[in-house]
Amino acid sequence: MNTHTRYRFICTLSFGDIYGQIIVWLIVIFAGLGAALSLMNSPLYAFLTIALILVISLPFLLFAFVTTLLNHIEFVAVPPEEEEEERAVAAKSPVAVR
Repeated sequence: MNTHTRYRFICTLSFGDIYGQIIVWLIVIFAGLGAALSLMNSPLYAFLTIALILVISLPFLLFAFVTTLLNHIEFVAVPPEEEEEERAVAAKSPVAVR
């Protein structure tokens, strides 16, 4: 008797789920570059502006992406009938994976 339940990992993330996040990231990058170009008469201030914008915005954007990714992960229990079918197919194949 096998009391272990098998689970299937399903990721339902699509491009439309992260499209808005990509747009926000591009806006942040171009705003940082625009600010750096406006401060180009002093290269140190230009570099510090880009660094500050990226360092402040990166954790928030990564948090949004990771939470979106984790919210689209599903673990579904494999029904016993389907598990038996998979075992039968694996037993017939020349290379059995166990």
